[in-house]
Amino acid sequence: MDYGPLQRKLGYSFAQASLLQQALTHRSHSLAHNERVEFLGDSVLNCCIAHELYRRFGDLKEGELSRLRASLVRQEALAELAQQLELGTYLRLGEGELKSGGFRRPSILADGLEALFGAVFLDGGFVAAEGVIRSLYASLLDHLDPQTLGKDPKTLLQELLQARRIPLPQYAVVATKGAAHKQQFQVECHIPQLAICTTGYGASRRIAEQEAAQLAFEQTRK
Repeated sequence: MDYGPLQRKLGYSFAQASLLQQALTHRSHSLAHNERVEFLGDSVLNCCIAHELYRRFGDLKEGELSRLRASLVRQEALAELAQQLELGTYLRLGEGELKSGGFRRPSILADGLEALFGAVFLDGGFVAAEGVIRSLYASLLDHLDPQTLGKDPKTLLQELLQARRIPLPQYAVVATKGAAHKQQFQVECHIPQLAICTTGYGASRRIAEQEAAQLAFEQTRK
């Protein structure tokens, strides 16, 4: 398989191709799988995100920083970033996982991305790994609002509506495009009582829902 496109999206080219292949190998595929390097990548990711939050938010307390970090390194966030990389296309899975759609499973995508971080660390050192992580997380970090303590848009919208005694929003997938491992979802968020209807797009239903919720949240709190 040609890993060139993936490496270009990462912004990093591996000197040791075997590390990249190991990072992309699920335990269902072979014994030389990615669990050990994923363990390493998890620690590297937490350190890099902690460093970036410490640098960006000098006024936040330890507990607040911890909650922001948790929101950024949770499985859902990692899976969304992995989908943006189309990581499922490159994962080496066993036949059973392939048939059951393992290339779309959030846990497998998240573990695979952490394994990639670990592989970059082993191949190029901490500075290289930090560069990859900061690049992938740039948009999330730039739009992070410390006042929300890392809450996602759907949660924020729900809390806002509940505070105003307005029924919760309704989400509906209105279109899907692309092959199974490269699907693009279009989701609408309806709040009938406020005559609000927003549309979100994303590589997963959850990403599209979050985008639609963010737009609805911005309109609702005006």
